Amino acid sequence: MTIIELRNLLDQLGIDVVEEELKSVSGGDINFAVQIPSNKGKLFMKYNSNSEFPDMLRTEAKGLEILSSSKCIGLPEVINQGAFGDWQYLVLEWIPETQKDHKFWSIFGKKLAQLHLTTSDFFGLDHDNYIGSLPQKNEKKDAWDTFYFENRLEPLMRENYDAGLFTRKERNQLERLSTQLYDIVPAEAPALLHGDLWNGNYMSSSEGPVLIDPSVYYGHREMDIAMMHLFGGFHPELFEAYHQFYPLEKGWEDRLEVHQLYPLLVHTSLFGSSYAQSVKAILAKY
Repeated sequence: MTIIELRNLLDQLGIDVVEEELKSVSGGDINFAVQIPSNKGKLFMKYNSNSEFPDMLRTEAKGLEILSSSKCIGLPEVINQGAFGDWQYLVLEWIPETQKDHKFWSIFGKKLAQLHLTTSDFFGLDHDNYIGSLPQKNEKKDAWDTFYFENRLEPLMRENYDAGLFTRKERNQLERLSTQLYDIVPAEAPALLHGDLWNGNYMSSSEGPVLIDPSVYYGHREMDIAMMHLFGGFHPELFEAYHQFYPLEKGWEDRLEVHQLYPLLVHTSLFGSSYAQSVKAILAKY
């Protein structure tokens, strides 16, 4: 999107830019992003190709609104979302990042636990969305083992098998694991999840922890916990506070790898064979 197109779009949205230049900022791997000094205060806008990633930012806006409706944890307010030619855009409030105070991690842990206490009658969501740049299927299921295998693990295994990153051996191992999931993972009510909770998808603000870039669905809460442990970046105080407020079932540490299979398969699809090796190592245990 040219600067002229961008300014025309902002005019159509009734956003008056109060400075001459728009500041480019990080928007992730696939988005362009700008900070907008406006008559409504500073705003954040990201945009990308709607033909390449159909409805990505529409579903992200819906995800932010779903999380916000739980009233559990800080989130950027959705100001506007739509399409402009081949571009899709999402306008959010600008949240200045602050230093973490001594209570940050314990507050974060409690608020995440509160979010996970927001439940549903089903696993999934009433619409599909994305994780990173990959489409994420959210077809509703009554049981977590069925949802996890059919909507998360099997589609990505099949995709990466077709790409030559896995063999029939790994496909068979995953199918065997699918028959064990019911016994491995304790039954719990579906929890409202961020869905992509790595250390780049939270911020510290003057109002406390803020979540960004969600891949929302109702799932087993150990999915968020497993993602947080996979790449690190979360202080032990967070998990201590989480456990005090909403203790995880016994043996959760032993189940981390089972729930890390999904983000590892996502990264295999996006970045290739180095992540496939981690998937193979986990599957070999089953």
